[in-house]
Amino acid sequence: MKNNSYQSRNNSRGRKPFGYKRSNNNQGRSGGGGNRRGKYIDPQKFINKAVTVQEHVAYVPKHMFADFGFIAELNKTLDVRGYTTPTQVQDRAIPEVMQGHDVIALANTGTGKTAAFVLPIIQLLKTQVDRPRGAAVLIMAPTRELAQQIDEEFKAFARGLQLYSAICVGGVNIQHQIRELARHPQVIIGTPGRLKDLSNQGKLDFRNTEILVLDEADRMLDMGFLPDIRFLLNLLPTKRQSLCFSATITPEIERLMDTMLNNPVTVSVRTAETSEHIEQDIIPFATPADKYDMLEKILAQPDFSKVLVFGETKWGVQKLADSLTQKGLRSEAIHGNKSQPQRQRALRAFANGNVEILVATDVAARGLDIPNVTHVINFDQPASYEDYIHRIGRTGRAGNHGNALTFVQQR
Repeated sequence: MKNNSYQSRNNSRGRKPFGYKRSNNNQGRSGGGGNRRGKYIDPQKFINKAVTVQEHVAYVPKHMFADFGFIAELNKTLDVRGYTTPTQVQDRAIPEVMQGHDVIALANTGTGKTAAFVLPIIQLLKTQVDRPRGAAVLIMAPTRELAQQIDEEFKAFARGLQLYSAICVGGVNIQHQIRELARHPQVIIGTPGRLKDLSNQGKLDFRNTEILVLDEADRMLDMGFLPDIRFLLNLLPTKRQSLCFSATITPEIERLMDTMLNNPVTVSVRTAETSEHIEQDIIPFATPADKYDMLEKILAQPDFSKVLVFGETKWGVQKLADSLTQKGLRSEAIHGNKSQPQRQRALRAFANGNVEILVATDVAARGLDIPNVTHVINFDQPASYEDYIHRIGRTGRAGNHGNALTFVQQR
């Protein structure tokens, strides 16, 4: 274990850090690898010496984007956006989707999987004729943020092609979504709970669905969406193309895929469970009172220019962000008590560089593609090692170097 510059001062001030609650689940272990909600995690698992980007062996694709046979308008959009060489999941999945196959795609976060299904879907929508009016594509995602990100990508790639999408997620006015559905968009993007609500109200008709996409399938099951997913699957036509994108495959996901996929092609481009380009280390602290002071000093360092800080509770996350802002560190918070517009404004401010620090609960741990995050800091430890992997996957994306730090109490 490295003895780094984050070693805490040993003092006995009585002030507790933001959102702190004493943990009783370490089962007598020293090292503070536990948290209030989850299992003990060995602190050694938070330490990893990253390889340099130069040592990374770049994937050599079989295709360029120009080789996929997209329509001229879509190729022009790709050229304007600088898309020339596909990532591995794009290179392998796009031809299979365009050929009409059901696909299971296993890929790490930050590998470009959204474009891997959005681009062939646009191609299929523009080249197939005599389609009934109404939605032909249903895309399900676990979180509002991921659904919004998919919608933004679809709109950007489909610009000028007279293809329309509607986003159906909780946390926003359902009447606006009903009005959007009345325009008969070709693509519906939503979270399972809100999609089920709209279906029960008779506002969604899935009879003409030709393509189903489950994005972050493992996360949807982790969040308890399996009953809603099964409900929605029963409303879809049996004859359809189904695509399942996931970082992991569990027995529960296998059972789900057995019921929804027909002779699928599997595309697996997963690498190690943590990015080899993420430098991981711990921040030892002696007492809870030290924790906030240490975080403030760390964030003031010039190389911490775009930092995602994870906390455990909604209350603690908001209070931490407010306090950092008062100290002159530009911060925003994102958590479940915020409305969807508030969450989107916070994400945009962070993505655009208007704020340097985004403090979040695990609502932000999966699916968000925020470019150039320099550091992920686990102010509060995650509930499981799997959640840790998802959190730190916000940095070191697409082969870039990243940094992850985790506070660990020394006992």
